[in-house]
Amino acid sequence: MKRLEIRGGRVVTMDGDRRVLDGAVCVEGGRIAAVGAPPPGFVADEVIDAAGCFVLPGLVQAHTHVCQTLCRGGADDLPLLEWLRERIWPYEAALDERAMRACARLAAAELLLGGTTAILDMGTVHETDALADELGASGLRAVFGKAMMDHGEGVPAGLRETTRASLDESDALARRWARPEVHGGRLGYAYAPRFVLSCSDGLLAEVAARCREGARVHTHASEQLAEVALVRARFHADNVAWLDGVGLGGPRVALAHCVHVTDEERALLAAHGTNVVHCPSSNLKLASGIAPIPELLAAGVSVALGADGAPCNNNLDGFLELRLAALLHKPRAGARAVPAWTALELATRGGARALGLGDEIGSLEPGKLADVVVVDGRAPHLVPGGDAAATLVYAARSSDVRDVIVDGRVLVRRGGLTADSGLDREEVVARGVEEARRVAGRVRG
Repeated sequence: MKRLEIRGGRVVTMDGDRRVLDGAVCVEGGRIAAVGAPPPGFVADEVIDAAGCFVLPGLVQAHTHVCQTLCRGGADDLPLLEWLRERIWPYEAALDERAMRACARLAAAELLLGGTTAILDMGTVHETDALADELGASGLRAVFGKAMMDHGEGVPAGLRETTRASLDESDALARRWARPEVHGGRLGYAYAPRFVLSCSDGLLAEVAARCREGARVHTHASEQLAEVALVRARFHADNVAWLDGVGLGGPRVALAHCVHVTDEERALLAAHGTNVVHCPSSNLKLASGIAPIPELLAAGVSVALGADGAPCNNNLDGFLELRLAALLHKPRAGARAVPAWTALELATRGGARALGLGDEIGSLEPGKLADVVVVDGRAPHLVPGGDAAATLVYAARSSDVRDVIVDGRVLVRRGGLTADSGLDREEVVARGVEEARRVAGRVRG
């Protein structure tokens, strides 16, 4: 692999000391060789001039639904359960391999161009091989899983599966894709029971058993009050508490949303190291509420950020979620509720922990994987700069992203997708439009 030097930028390391350095990030063999000054004898094969730019770790989105990208603009102004039953589930049931590949390519292009280098993604029940193949080919880093759905009201026939089939396919996907020789080892697997209401007790117990053996788990929890009420009626327990009780808690578990959690559940999340993924835009658009992020952080809960999916957010913009996460909680909890540096940690180190990659990504430190983003700091809305975190969190936009590197490979250069991404912007957009129309026709019947 090429030796790469990102030279002359303002390096926001996101290391334990939150160091900001003027200098270089040197990459060799897909990993960071040095930060600040090149090591002795280092000669770069390629130099990226980052003068006037911020250089930071790639953003990590720990809750996405790449498979939903072609439903953007097709499921608006509805609360969660109606949104799922009336729009999302019929759409997902209509996806075939062609459409899934178009979803993944369109989402990967949007994510990379916006500075997101790693995701934790939940697919739908089927076509997961196509999803994984396209994510891997794009150069993104992704931990993914097929949605597991063997129970629940309103689940269409095209999504409902048997418990055994759901487990067997998930096991096979984990064996097939989460291997070092597949797509450069950038793919990992997380079992993805959709949420408590779409899963049988037996399915959740089997997933919990796999989690105890080392598997990662990614699911939704306590997103909306109507969902919480149905869980209480079924189990006579709160959502997060019930999941924790069956073994779906701990550092290998990521729970998206957690908008409505009790004090007891907050303590469980902190005590067991369970990851919470804050999705502010999605929670606002579906009228779910505002997650108690300041309280979760104060309790010691590990929190990450995610855009969720295009139908409940309408974009996959990590910088928008970053800004919103920092602003949303201030009117209720005070101006210091989620400071800029804290928000930036949620989008980098917090996301890395949720993916099980805290030792590999999330900060710019020697030995870590070279997932790096260069943000052009010379736009009028970013000048004069000041505090690096404040500028990136409150002023930067995804359109300011100039260069994106994953595993030491340049996937975005000067705002355009490179050949290494395998993505052609015009082709991706044209195919997305074509497949969205075809899927909409299949939904209509």
